[in-house]
Amino acid sequence: MGSNKQEVEVSYDVSNEFFRLWLDERMNYTCAVFESEHQSLEAAQLNKLSILSDFAKVTANKSVLDIGCGWGACLEYLATSRSVKRAVGVTLSSSQAEEVNRRKLPGVECVESDFMKWETTEKFDALVSICMLDHLCSPEEARKGKAIDIYRAYFKKCHEVTNPGAWFGLQTILRNKIPRIKKDLEDIYFCTHVIFPGGLNPRLEDIVQAVNPYWEIITVKQRRHDYERTTAEWLRRMRLHEARIRQEWGDHVFDDYDRYLSTCVRAFDQFYSSLAQYELRRLDA
Repeated sequence: MGSNKQEVEVSYDVSNEFFRLWLDERMNYTCAVFESEHQSLEAAQLNKLSILSDFAKVTANKSVLDIGCGWGACLEYLATSRSVKRAVGVTLSSSQAEEVNRRKLPGVECVESDFMKWETTEKFDALVSICMLDHLCSPEEARKGKAIDIYRAYFKKCHEVTNPGAWFGLQTILRNKIPRIKKDLEDIYFCTHVIFPGGLNPRLEDIVQAVNPYWEIITVKQRRHDYERTTAEWLRRMRLHEARIRQEWGDHVFDDYDRYLSTCVRAFDQFYSSLAQYELRRLDA
């Protein structure tokens, strides 16, 4: 289902140093939340991590699972800012797992695995998952009407690895309006099939249906303009390093990512795409 390991590595294993050039200092590769016009990307990313940790009711005495942990930005925040007793991250990317484990964060473990196939007897008190759902369902599976069942299986797995009373801070990119402009259609197709092969952004109504009967939606926050601003800042920073990127990783990497990030800015502006944050409460028998 969704993105396999090879496809995930297309998305995230270009080079850790490549992504470090234009992401924030903690390497958050997801939407930040800006509190003011002039707030930095670094501060806005910490806002995001704080909001989702609050949604998950994270406190120092809890164990937390970060599903799709990326390069460890949220794990670092949980360990250093929330002082959790234990934080486990799961990622299918070898480069991301290596980066997290290299940091040797206190109380943090990173597992290189497909979350849906990961076997564990451990139960967690809280969950955080940031923009991982877009790797669960492929465009082909969605066209066959399998999306809701795939997302529901994910929420069931999340229920199975948590203790009663658990809360969940979830963030997902959303697909909304279908473009009617040919170039926009071509560019979004490019992003879906070249930059993030095997995956597809869910619709808001998919999440609303799929959480049942495992989780209850308490809060939903719309962050479309925040993601437009985040991707615009990524694009600005990446272009500052154009010469180095072309020299070290090739023209095609710079050109592909310039097209991808430019498309993201336009997609969020035109409501082709959006982003939502959810506060979910575990439904206990």
